[in-house]
Amino acid sequence: MKEILNQLFENKTLSKEQAKEVLVNIATEKYNHSQVAAFLSIYLMRFITVHELSGFREAMLELCLKTEFDSNETIDIVGTGGDGKDTFNISTLACFVTAGAGVKVTKHGNYGVSSVSGSSNVLEAIGYKFTNDKSILQKQLNEAGVCFLHAPLFHPAMKSVAPIRKELGIKTFFNMLGPIVNPCFPKYQLLGVYNMEMARLYNYLLQDTNLNYSIIHSFDGYDEISLTSDFKIISQTKEQVLQPSDFNVEKLDQQDLYGGKTIEEAAKLFIKIISGEGTPAQNKAVCANAAIAINCVEPNLSILESFDKAIESLTSKKAFNVYKKLIAA
Repeated sequence: MKEILNQLFENKTLSKEQAKEVLVNIATEKYNHSQVAAFLSIYLMRFITVHELSGFREAMLELCLKTEFDSNETIDIVGTGGDGKDTFNISTLACFVTAGAGVKVTKHGNYGVSSVSGSSNVLEAIGYKFTNDKSILQKQLNEAGVCFLHAPLFHPAMKSVAPIRKELGIKTFFNMLGPIVNPCFPKYQLLGVYNMEMARLYNYLLQDTNLNYSIIHSFDGYDEISLTSDFKIISQTKEQVLQPSDFNVEKLDQQDLYGGKTIEEAAKLFIKIISGEGTPAQNKAVCANAAIAINCVEPNLSILESFDKAIESLTSKKAFNVYKKLIAA
């Protein structure tokens, strides 16, 4: 690690092969905590390259507990986190709404590091039991239309570095890796990022994969469609800028998306929204994200048709039924 750190301190970058080797060594705990912390910190001071991210990703996927289901015709809906906006769990709620609209979801996620409540925090708080048992996850997918893959159960690298990330308490490149190392290899991906530089990086990387993806970024810094500003969608075939009016809704205020100060508050808000008692602003934000997920899988639909489908999933209680079936499965 000393040689790697010196190379990086000299403002040099890693090759794909070097990056892959470092990640394998982190996963197998060949470095001490101080070395790993120093390595992670370097990427807080400069942006990661496509080659480095590709090497890290390849190592993670080779080391992961692969969990392939009966069909890979599913979508993962995830944000990178790290936008510092303190929103409620929009992306996780969008998973339930998307599943309620008939699109199967295999969500990959983790505990929050730089936010109050990550997807794992809120799902655990509402009664979901994490597992890496394929038969249980397949049952959940069949019966509820959604299942959740808690990252530490599938990625030894994430598990070994978790205490260091928690001590640092700030976003690291592992926040960037999480959305692109789903161990069940879904065919579709909705990926939210908090800046355009990251959107470009993911686009360069994902163009060389078999994923059908949509990368979303709100121009006021959200890693999801916030409806508080215009936003960009990048896919393997096109780029487009949309605005709230494309969903026939008015721009929201940032305070409409506040998620609370504790995991308990986040969980209560989650249940309130999924059960159909959310505010109009909360419902619109969730359904806008679900709409893009639906549209990614069903591109024959227009954005507005996809949004209407998402709204119907939430208001008809289909999304709430997905939640109840998932907890019961």
